[in-house]
Amino acid sequence: MQMIPRAHASPHWAHNGGGRGDIDTKSRRKPKNARSKRALAKKEPHAHENTKTVLLLRGTTSSSLVQDLLSDIHALKRPFSIRFTKKNDIHPFEDASSLEFFSQKNDASLLLFGSHSKKRPHCMTLMRCFGGQVLDMLEVNVVQDTARTLAQFKCEKCKVGLKPLLSFSGAQFESPVSNQYTLAKSLFTDFFRGGESSTVDVEGLQLMINFAAGEDAQDGSPAKIQMRCWRIATKRSGQRVPRIEVEEMGPRIDFTIGRMKEAETSVWKEAMKRPKGVEARPKKNVDTDVVGDKIGRIHLGKQDLGELQTRKMKGLKRSRDRGKQEVADDTSILSEGDADVTGNVEAKRQKTAEFS
Repeated sequence: MQMIPRAHASPHWAHNGGGRGDIDTKSRRKPKNARSKRALAKKEPHAHENTKTVLLLRGTTSSSLVQDLLSDIHALKRPFSIRFTKKNDIHPFEDASSLEFFSQKNDASLLLFGSHSKKRPHCMTLMRCFGGQVLDMLEVNVVQDTARTLAQFKCEKCKVGLKPLLSFSGAQFESPVSNQYTLAKSLFTDFFRGGESSTVDVEGLQLMINFAAGEDAQDGSPAKIQMRCWRIATKRSGQRVPRIEVEEMGPRIDFTIGRMKEAETSVWKEAMKRPKGVEARPKKNVDTDVVGDKIGRIHLGKQDLGELQTRKMKGLKRSRDRGKQEVADDTSILSEGDADVTGNVEAKRQKTAEFS
């Protein structure tokens, strides 16, 4: 199995309640009745975590564009999203204690905070929590000129609760060194991937979200991240395979990269731990190649090549005349050999008689 780089991975234990229970046990509330006990048990970490919930908030000053985009992202994430409409005097990069409180209170490990200021216009901050604390965050700014909301696209929308197809285009996302783009890929994947499922229904594949990043501009400014949402429609084609049509349904957002805060190495290592019993046991003599094909190794006993069945060819068969000639040749060779032996015996007898 190929190891996932640190920047591209997402915490496996970062569950909706803030992840693994690394908070001091003294700070936890003790349940007063059975109902509160069950509620607290749901927030504890499990071997198979439930789908992560996204909490959307706005700051004291927020533009109408940011509020509309928050509503659109809330519509894409339903029913695994919660949106607050009241203003909150919060500065994520300065003090994130209020966000951590909201995360624990609403059982949400992913947060999206929208704000607007002269220095950072149309700003969105993506955050991920673990253990009741903010793990990492990334600040992106929306380009106002190219932004289009969900309502501006007059077309049919996808159904609620669909698991989207995610695609990332651009060499920036595949950098071996951790940077803003690899962190953005990790966060966007965690935000929109939805719940885990073992089976896939073709009718449910109706939403595709594409993130594209080009090269840096000539003036040195970092490349923008373009977010496009497409609706996939299946039409009758008169054959067994249906005809696929793709239509942009919105929202259309272009981001510019702002500030970022990476997770600490020790905390990230703790967040990436897997519980015992979750990983499948490796099977002997079964491997997977780079393409993803399963390769098996079979051990056989000692083979007798003399009994090996080969392909019978007409040209290799001996004819009857050729067989008779070979038998005659063998007989003549044997007769010549017998004469030689008889001559040698007579010579030895003559020598013995002379000496005597």
